[in-house]
Amino acid sequence: MAVTGLPPYDDSNIFARILRGEIPAKKVAEDEYAVAFHDIAPQTPVHVLVIPKGSWVSAADFHAEATPEQIAGFWRLVTSVAKSLGLEEGGYRVLSNMGVDGGQEVPHFHVHIFGGRRLGRMVPAAA
Repeated sequence: MAVTGLPPYDDSNIFARILRGEIPAKKVAEDEYAVAFHDIAPQTPVHVLVIPKGSWVSAADFHAEATPEQIAGFWRLVTSVAKSLGLEEGGYRVLSNMGVDGGQEVPHFHVHIFGGRRLGRMVPAAA
């Protein structure tokens, strides 16, 4: 159940289906806490999604309801994937969208790892 103003977790979302093996994904890494896979519509040369194995809509849900081991395991996989993809030297961006205004498209907490080229500003400069 969402602890934020976001809707409750929907078990039919695409990431839940990937976790259940109903939809294939080009996996980069997987452990007991999370799965990392290539985005089907990459925005940078390297664009990987990391999703925790559980039913959380947002970072607020994840950090309020997951165990310390699940939280640490998730973030360890994020950083190990970035390292394994050779992104540490040049740098990379980790991004998570929350809710409609934040641009969240799938109601399952996840982060994007972007890299492989120089990235610009996160958001446009104020007008």
